[in-house]
Amino acid sequence: MATKRLCSRVTCQKPAVATLTYVYADSMAVLGPLSLKAEPHSYDLCADHADRLSVPNGWSVLRISAPDDDEADAPEPERSKGTLFGL
Repeated sequence: MATKRLCSRVTCQKPAVATLTYVYADSMAVLGPLSLKAEPHSYDLCADHADRLSVPNGWSVLRISAPDDDEADAPEPERSKGTLFGL
């Protein structure tokens, strides 16, 4: 039986919905969908704490959203055979 992962914030007992990681070299916080497994250098956050995330001055936040169900099921666009891409 799988256990639910909880928010990493002290005293918060809400279920985690997002994972936060830091890229110190780039002064960046990356907030994305809940990772498949808990990692030692990442933090799981509930929806409230993920929405209220703030970072130090000079840092940036990269928010990566999970693809919508509609987007995941959408077919790939067809490419014209006569068009050259990325030259």
